[in-house]
Amino acid sequence: MRFETPLVPARLIRRYKRFLADCTLEDGREVTAHCANPGSMMGLAEPGEKIWLEPNDDPKKKLKYGWRLVDHENGYFTGVDTSVPNKALRVALEAREIPELAAYETVRPEVKYGENSRIDFLLTQPGLPDAYVEVKSVTLSREPGLAEFPDSVTARGTKHLGELAAMATQGHRAIMLYLVQRTDCDRFTLAADVDPAYAAAFEEAHLKGVERMICATRISPEGVEVDPTRKLDIA
Repeated sequence: MRFETPLVPARLIRRYKRFLADCTLEDGREVTAHCANPGSMMGLAEPGEKIWLEPNDDPKKKLKYGWRLVDHENGYFTGVDTSVPNKALRVALEAREIPELAAYETVRPEVKYGENSRIDFLLTQPGLPDAYVEVKSVTLSREPGLAEFPDSVTARGTKHLGELAAMATQGHRAIMLYLVQRTDCDRFTLAADVDPAYAAAFEEAHLKGVERMICATRISPEGVEVDPTRKLDIA
């Protein structure tokens, strides 16, 4: 998934009200960017860090910049826009680039299921069980090389696990896919200290047949892509 508009570098002044970020552009101008991330962004919103913004000229948008990346200035990036994983994953699924899901030809996003919910992707193929794929964006890292989810309490995420478990017990494939939007991690774990209820719900869902899948990404100011060649270990 390539960004629609070339990104521009900036320095973060502060993130506030969850969805707003004041930033300084390279020419010294201060702008406010939209931050499409409802989580805590633990470790990713420090004043002075280098970030990348996507400009827009959409008259319907009040803010003319969107915060897309954190640049760790060591060759590694973190994607902070939580809408990006589904876009990047859809490209990979339709190209059948993920080996574990490559047998599915039909990819349908945002299909209603469960109790007033929508599954991120429903994959179907004659002769195979339907595959319900829920996607979570992983950006937390408190230990070098270790990616963690979640970065804050997520009652919605816990609800999704219960609905995936119901699909698994009905004979479908149910997959909790963690898309790691960091290029500096080679391991993954659940942050049970951040949200014990979510960690417990995952273990219960896993016992009922919910699959866990972790996908790595390639990230640059040009775009974010699923990287099926890079595997992350479970810590």
